[in-house]
Amino acid sequence: MLDPRLLRGNLDEVCQRMKVRQVTIDTAPILELEAERRAVQTESEQLQAERNKTSRSIGQMRAKGEDSQALMQRMQVVNERLEALSAELARIQAAQEDLMMRLPNLPHASVPEGKGEEDNVEVRRVGQPASFAFAARDHVDLGEASGLLDAEVAVKLTGARFTVLRGTLARLQRALIQLMLDTHTLQHGYQEVYVPYLVNADSLRGTGQLPKFADDLFRLQGERPYYLIPTAEVPVTNLVRDVILSEQELPLRMVCHTPCFRSEAGSYGKDTRGMIRQHQFEKVELVQVVRPEESDQALEALTGHAERILQMLDLPYRVVSLCGGDLGFSAAKTYDLEVWLPGQQKYREISSCSSFEDFQARRLRARYRGSDGKPALVHTLNGSALAVGRTLVAILENYQDEGGRVAVPDALKPWFSGTHLF
Repeated sequence: MLDPRLLRGNLDEVCQRMKVRQVTIDTAPILELEAERRAVQTESEQLQAERNKTSRSIGQMRAKGEDSQALMQRMQVVNERLEALSAELARIQAAQEDLMMRLPNLPHASVPEGKGEEDNVEVRRVGQPASFAFAARDHVDLGEASGLLDAEVAVKLTGARFTVLRGTLARLQRALIQLMLDTHTLQHGYQEVYVPYLVNADSLRGTGQLPKFADDLFRLQGERPYYLIPTAEVPVTNLVRDVILSEQELPLRMVCHTPCFRSEAGSYGKDTRGMIRQHQFEKVELVQVVRPEESDQALEALTGHAERILQMLDLPYRVVSLCGGDLGFSAAKTYDLEVWLPGQQKYREISSCSSFEDFQARRLRARYRGSDGKPALVHTLNGSALAVGRTLVAILENYQDEGGRVAVPDALKPWFSGTHLF
């Protein structure tokens, strides 16, 4: 959520910065609600001052034995009006908060302008895409030929956009999770956490999924209004909701492996083949909570931690800085990591690493107490390190040979016996 003071005092500047996102703000309801709030607040302050003055006068008149009945009646009128104004102010503030909950974050000054994915800016490339002497097969052909990747039975079990993995392919997924968790905890200083896979609406509001993206979520029907998590970002970041941390506790670095559940609303017809876009997938997520002055540096570090997994697996990739038009709702700045897929002959997203500055923290009321003793909002960041299913896809396609066999990357051998998947 944006700082309300920005909308009150710098609305024109906010509108100008939002143009980088290709977002036009309807300022009329913002200005109207703010005018109503100020009017109510002004009248309330005037009536409170009158009530205080009248109360003193009543006391003085009683001390002198004078009749204060007229003032008592006026006091009753003032109290009734103040009660009505309090209810009106609560209504206005609720409307203002609902409106603000639907406004995206302001883009960081370094975010490039652009309308969509085609305008993202490449920052660097690491590794050279493999040059095969044969026509590279995609992960679906490789997996189905081995009998270890089965989308057809998943349709029978559940429906489209689900997959069943068997044998060494299921073991590969488990090995990838172990590699990621051990690397981030032992080398990068993250604390591993285990969290619920179901969350309440407050948690989703805290990280920005609600109210705007309700259609992307799976909501349970029943007595308890729980949601399946779309990413570990939600429960892990909410660990600091309504918490005031000490300055010595920062930075917090947490890593978590969870399944993720997404309805993929709006993605009809996209990536219907294979494991690129699923309703259920595995992910290892990095979350950092830092002091505001450290968030730019923390984003670079977190992105590097995600890159390290790709480097260990010797997978070619590139880093792109998302333009304003492609930026996520809550993010101030995002780097996408895109891995090379020979079967598609293109780079595909495997991780998004984002800084949210104080946007999530304001929703979460996540603060720390600085050296001056006053609570201040933290900055939050997160990134996939990595999306496990897409990493598995990248290994299948990059480590294949002409006969359809797939080698196991050296980095995985401590968790995977054997030299080939199949």
